[in-house]
Amino acid sequence: MFIVFGFYKFKKIKSLKKYKSLFQEEFSKKNIKGTIIFSSEGLNGTIAGDKKNIRDVIKRLKQEFKFKDFDSRNISSSNFQPFHKGKIKIKKEVVPLGLKINPKNKKLNKYISVKSWNRLISNKETLVIDARKPFEYDVGTFKNSINPKIQNFRDFPKYLKKIKKTKPVAMFCTGGIRCEKASIFLKKKGFKNVFQLKGGILNYLKKIKRKDSLWEGECYVFDNRVSLKHKLKQGTFSMCSGCRTPISTNDSKSNKYEEGVSCPSCYDTLSSSQKSRFRMRQSQINLAKKVGRKHKFQKEY
Repeated sequence: MFIVFGFYKFKKIKSLKKYKSLFQEEFSKKNIKGTIIFSSEGLNGTIAGDKKNIRDVIKRLKQEFKFKDFDSRNISSSNFQPFHKGKIKIKKEVVPLGLKINPKNKKLNKYISVKSWNRLISNKETLVIDARKPFEYDVGTFKNSINPKIQNFRDFPKYLKKIKKTKPVAMFCTGGIRCEKASIFLKKKGFKNVFQLKGGILNYLKKIKRKDSLWEGECYVFDNRVSLKHKLKQGTFSMCSGCRTPISTNDSKSNKYEEGVSCPSCYDTLSSSQKSRFRMRQSQINLAKKVGRKHKFQKEY
């Protein structure tokens, strides 16, 4: 059993290259996989490993960066290692929005607990915004939510400018970090009633009882589990090897679906040479499975 730990912390960080080297070595020693992003404004990551080693890395992060707890954290489990590699990345921002967060403007954000969230989004006056990308929204979302349908999070501010400033706005994303910045942007533009789901969708799905839930579908995650359900249990979606689009069980029944090759989203756009190449790759994966080996291009488990 692997522990999957997602987190973020907004905090001024210097000597980024030093920390990248330090934690890349830590990943190697502890056999940790996943990604941590270091930025001058903080850190953001999702990592997986055995329980003790994950605990050790968490402790090391707190010691090195001198903080008691993360701004947000979520813990789930997986029967397999959901990441292929362990990577430390240095970026200008933990989420690319062109807006830096500091302790002063972060205090402007209003966080809503799971119980209060249901009441807020059930109000017909509330504009419920799914701050994720369209393909994530298609896997699952909250009832009555709308999606800006933007492919790059840097384009999100353009969408936010269209919203009436008098309307109560409830925002959510996977773990909460995308909403941290979007909420600050709205406040700076004069919006008074902006709220975000504390801990994001993953926190909601872990805490809410299924009978009380206003969530529909599953939650897309950026690892090889693909999607999670209530109580953060393994979902039913898989990933198309042709276009990297999440595939539902209904999609896999389509005539346009071919394992390792195509799905309804990409079948008509892939060239014959691409399909031929993907079939060859899938054939190699199947041969490796037969002899009990894992192929380097194998994505499904």
